[in-house]
Amino acid sequence: MVLAKWLAADCKLLLLDEPTRGVDVGAKLEIYHLINELVDKGLTIVMISSDITEVIGMCDRILVMKLGEVKGILEKNEFSEENILRMSVG
Repeated sequence: MVLAKWLAADCKLLLLDEPTRGVDVGAKLEIYHLINELVDKGLTIVMISSDITEVIGMCDRILVMKLGEVKGILEKNEFSEENILRMSVG
């Protein structure tokens, strides 16, 4: 419902904080599909997620933070669970 309100406002940027936390697998797939449709239409989406698999599967670029400090930025060809974890603990 909240998402529909923002989309009706013709926004250019959407900030999604843990968009699939607490939803079942089927609902996750629907959310991912909607996110991809919005990106295809030119909307910029910033996704915040603690789910590494979700981030790797959905993002074009990953910014890793720890305690409010940027630890690194990964481009698509650098995505791996190992690289993300290394940055997040280092």
